[in-house]
Amino acid sequence: MEQTPAQLTPGQARALFRAGLRVPTSGWAAGWTQANLIALPRAEAYDFLLFAQRNPKPCPVLDVTEPGETAASIFAGDLRTDLPAYRVYRDGELVEELTSVTHLWRDDLVTFLVGCSFTFESALLDGGVPVRHIEAGSNVPMYRTNRECRPAGALSGPLVVSMRPVPASQVADAVRITSRYPAVHGAPVHVGDPAALGIADLATPDFGDAVEVRDGEVPVFWACGVTPQAAVMRSRPSFAIGHAPGHMAITDARNSSYVVP
Repeated sequence: MEQTPAQLTPGQARALFRAGLRVPTSGWAAGWTQANLIALPRAEAYDFLLFAQRNPKPCPVLDVTEPGETAASIFAGDLRTDLPAYRVYRDGELVEELTSVTHLWRDDLVTFLVGCSFTFESALLDGGVPVRHIEAGSNVPMYRTNRECRPAGALSGPLVVSMRPVPASQVADAVRITSRYPAVHGAPVHVGDPAALGIADLATPDFGDAVEVRDGEVPVFWACGVTPQAAVMRSRPSFAIGHAPGHMAITDARNSSYVVP
């Protein structure tokens, strides 16, 4: 019987991506931690490390490589090829979206793996909380907000959030479940009115795909690891590589490693 994406090991999933499969990774490799990727030249890496330290909700760092390294302690694959899709920025402008960045890799690139809310989605499902974008087979919707992150060095930018519609009766469950995963964004940053975050229209996300919000459901917003790329677009470092939003690094760390009592 053919395995479903959820049944794959991290190594099996990464092999498919290395072969060119491009697909959002929500629901893939159940039980294994997913991560955002941002790679910056060494000269700009300290500013990002400080930015992450000052903004731990959207930027919880799980691992950092030495300059030029193509693997990490929690990622035994190749950081240049084993994600489904990458975004390349020059002077803050998105110039390419690729399935491999081997030809662009530099010896001075420092790669950060940042926690991703896809990690706690299995726990939400286990708790009976629906996850609409998994149901729809689409990417999670993500939005820039009017909340500014705390700047660091040359880096500044807005908080980016992901949104999941939750039945009103289950919002407390969603908060309780995700609060146990602080290393992958933890509890929501906002529940309810999108306008309070400066989001004008849920139907037009800045990244990812819109999802239906049904009667009796409340939009719930979590800090999102696309925030570093929003900072890159705002602050315009000379060069950066990120994951395509929703197309994550599937690591060799277990979700259970990041659960707190």
